[in-house]
Amino acid sequence: MLLRSRWAAPSGFIEPCLPSPADRPPSGPGWIHEIKHDGYRLMARRDPTGIRLLTRNGHDWAPRYSLIVEAVDRLKARSCLIDGEAVACDENGLAVFQRLRRKPTGKHVFLYAFDLLELDGQDLRREPLETRKATLASLLRGSLPGLRLNEHLAHDGESVFRHACKMGLEGIVSKRLGSRYRSGPSKDWLKFKNPEAPAVKREAEEDWGGKRR
Repeated sequence: MLLRSRWAAPSGFIEPCLPSPADRPPSGPGWIHEIKHDGYRLMARRDPTGIRLLTRNGHDWAPRYSLIVEAVDRLKARSCLIDGEAVACDENGLAVFQRLRRKPTGKHVFLYAFDLLELDGQDLRREPLETRKATLASLLRGSLPGLRLNEHLAHDGESVFRHACKMGLEGIVSKRLGSRYRSGPSKDWLKFKNPEAPAVKREAEEDWGGKRR
């Protein structure tokens, strides 16, 4: 009897940092806050072997999203590894998950980039969050539409979260200033979801369906 070989992550794959749930958004000068968009978590890797768009499980989705690939290819860098969320927006600029699947070409999908793990062969994961984000902003300056910087806010976390909910967004991710990039669940990244957002309702339905089975 032949045993199936275990799937192996591709070379260069790094497990993403995952935000942890918390009771309430933090406040104070030690945190920044980003909008949590409803899409697919992807890491855009560019190296001498080419460009890959890696999912949380290490699968390459580059063939799906040509707009992102083109933008990464035009960056002024020999190599890079960008963490972000692939989204498709409606006419109001709101990320709508269903639109990711609606058009077969994927040319309407872009990457909201929020972190930079490597640039020109230099591992940036030990650098403070604010250094990585500033370097990412510089790298993306003038980039093509397939890449957009996910801006952050330094206001009170509760206020940012309330505003995100009023806009119908999925929620926010609060990140601790000075923190390193660590793979897997992290207490330096905290997520807060809008209970009325389509993504939250969709996840609840999927969980309920799983329990029924």
